[in-house]
Amino acid sequence: MGHAVKRTYKYRCYPSPEQAEQLNRTFGCVRKVYNLALDARTRAWSVDRQSTTYVQTSAWLTEWKRTDELAFLNEVSSVPLQQALRHLQAALAAFWDKRSRYPRFKSKRRSRASAEYTRSAFRWRNRQLTLAKMDTPLAIVWSRPLPEGAQLSTVTVSRDAAGRWFVSLLVEDPTIKTLSPVDSAVGVDAGITSLVTLSTGEKVTNPRHERADRRKLAKAQRELSRKAKDSRNRAKARLKVARIHARVADRRRDLLHKLSTRLVRENQTVVIEDLSVRSMLRNHSLARAISNAAWSGLRKMIEYKAAWYGRQVITVDRWYPSSKTCSTCGQINTSMPLSVRSWTCSGCCTTHDRDINAAKNILAAGLAER
Repeated sequence: MGHAVKRTYKYRCYPSPEQAEQLNRTFGCVRKVYNLALDARTRAWSVDRQSTTYVQTSAWLTEWKRTDELAFLNEVSSVPLQQALRHLQAALAAFWDKRSRYPRFKSKRRSRASAEYTRSAFRWRNRQLTLAKMDTPLAIVWSRPLPEGAQLSTVTVSRDAAGRWFVSLLVEDPTIKTLSPVDSAVGVDAGITSLVTLSTGEKVTNPRHERADRRKLAKAQRELSRKAKDSRNRAKARLKVARIHARVADRRRDLLHKLSTRLVRENQTVVIEDLSVRSMLRNHSLARAISNAAWSGLRKMIEYKAAWYGRQVITVDRWYPSSKTCSTCGQINTSMPLSVRSWTCSGCCTTHDRDINAAKNILAAGLAER
């Protein structure tokens, strides 16, 4: 049975100098409006104890555009500015629901440079995409086909730190269908020596692409630190560092997509640990390995792909002692330092690989919760 799923297709694009200038101006206005609205809503609450709504921020935006100092907001499409207010509303709602931290102000250097256009702000004809306030279509590299007859609902244009331009198209994808049920279930233990270990005994090695690039990165960062502040050479050196980071991130994302798709296709149920990556990153000796393994990214991919294909994801409590428990007889060891990679159970004399044993326990605990 098919159910239309909203899915994003991301492509490289190459705006003309005029288009790039218009987009950069739009990114700046999006950032400005988001920060103005965040500041106004924060003050309304902290000073007057007034809670404000998206509708009020929309009215403020109209007033801001009428002032002399913010008249430049009229030079860009109003839709990305309205979308920035919607994103702020979503960020505050997540904070109120205790799902995330209080939203922070967007900075020019650290924040993602992007603008979101809804249907009223772009034209899509004959595979040509023209954005509001632009006379010519964007030059897009169609690295893979869009689904037949796809209707675009939103378009997001972004520029990354390495200076590459992307366009993300949100479409309803009728090609995603619920997979036929299978009997298998798998437990996934997030590791450090390997990316993940499966309850089947398979270890998916962490390729650590970044290791090969780390020497290049260290050299590029040394060169960057030597350049004079605000000089053209410093800007060039910063771009070189950003390109190495971008290559590492691209490779990692590619690996996580392939792994998550395989786990979801081959198994009816995937059981994972509910790990708190943020608190684990406070352990600085492990921080690089943990963030490189990109556990939270893998978990998100497994969850949304399982929803697409009609599979089940079960999360096991993070305090469950999966590494300390013998998967054969259930005896629990009192301590198990990270340095211990294999151990023999004193109860049943079974010798365990630490990670495979943990993955088996995660699977058993997840299936017991069903």
